Amino acid sequence: MDPTPAGRGAAAQAQAEGDRSTVTLHVNGTERTLTLDHRTTVLDTLREHLGLTGAKKGCDHGQCGACTVLVDGRRANSCLLLAVAQEGSRITTVEGLADGDRLHPLQAAFLERDALQCGYCTPGQICSAAGMLDEAADGFPSHVTPRTAAVHEGPAPLGADEIRERMSGNLCRCGAYPHIVQAIEDVAP
Repeated sequence: MDPTPAGRGAAAQAQAEGDRSTVTLHVNGTERTLTLDHRTTVLDTLREHLGLTGAKKGCDHGQCGACTVLVDGRRANSCLLLAVAQEGSRITTVEGLADGDRLHPLQAAFLERDALQCGYCTPGQICSAAGMLDEAADGFPSHVTPRTAAVHEGPAPLGADEIRERMSGNLCRCGAYPHIVQAIEDVAP
């Protein structure tokens, strides 16, 4: 290694380049190419690099659900996903659920039912609910789905107990759960 300041700078640059990768993500329908540190999570990419602050950093351990987004249509805790491992993925945040000025039906139902208090968990709750509704529509069972239910042979019925179980990965410190369940019931088929 060259001990001169110029040599140390070149070595640091090579080290820095070795710690970064260029990744292309499709975020809310827009292709985004970024060069990121390998350790950057999807959550930090969204918030710090793309200015999408809907997903919140709650526990940063995948336990609270405040950072929930949809990745290729499936709900995921964005704080646990490395962005470089999501090359080519389609990521939908709460900002991407609406159709222009028209709110997504879940967003409208959350407003109508006052299914939020402080609002911190709300984006994750809404993204999780959107993913959960798709999972149920595809016939995926939950822990409380009756064992006699036909799996993958039609939509799973969504009563209050089923919704509570499917949303159990999203915590709300304000305790808005009854209104959250009602809002989801309003949108569920």
